[in-house]
Amino acid sequence: MKLKENWLTEGLIDFEYKKYILLAYLKNVKESFHRVELYPFLSDLVYHYRNLQAIQANKTMIYDAFPKELSSEDIKNLELNYRTIMEDDAIMREIESIIDFALPMLKTHLEEGSVIYEYVESKCEIEPIGVSSLAVNEGYLFITQPPESETKIYRYHTTIFGNSSDQYKGISLNYVFKQKRTLSNSYEKMKLDLIRQFQDLPNPATFLILSKLKFPFSPTLMPVAKRMLVKQVSKAA
Repeated sequence: MKLKENWLTEGLIDFEYKKYILLAYLKNVKESFHRVELYPFLSDLVYHYRNLQAIQANKTMIYDAFPKELSSEDIKNLELNYRTIMEDDAIMREIESIIDFALPMLKTHLEEGSVIYEYVESKCEIEPIGVSSLAVNEGYLFITQPPESETKIYRYHTTIFGNSSDQYKGISLNYVFKQKRTLSNSYEKMKLDLIRQFQDLPNPATFLILSKLKFPFSPTLMPVAKRMLVKQVSKAA
């Protein structure tokens, strides 16, 4: 269960009702964290925490947060209805009470998730395989965790978004296949096989992420691995 983007203003604006919705959501978050499953809840918590902080600092954002289908069937009266809600002191006080309750609750769970994330990351190592390539924006990522006999191989591609003064790297991964690591099939041998099979990358940047412990793959290890790869590529670029 994910918390809707406009949960604060959707439906009945009542402190007890919103408290019930939030606590039910956070119960699912806590159960997920107890299973060491970070996503999608960790990124979801970041979004909602920052969103409530922004709304608290800028009350005009509440205006935009109200779902349009709850205002009026008459499109011409939407703006008037919004203003009526914004000017209703009782509703605004209720919203402020909900935000005051929700922020520390979200922060507590966000901190718990961050601790788990840092623990998982501390148990992972990233290193290049074979000769390092100068072109690091595209290549391969190997991910291995106990038992180390199985390695999942992905092809990655980085993209840059944002403006010239504030740029971020995003990364997309496409699953290639998995292989068993043996004495005769080392990581370097796997890389050479990839070069022979996919000749559009004659000298690909290739990184190995090795986890010392076994974690849930999709909801935990994979997102952590992607973040580690972004950091590594950003340093090497």
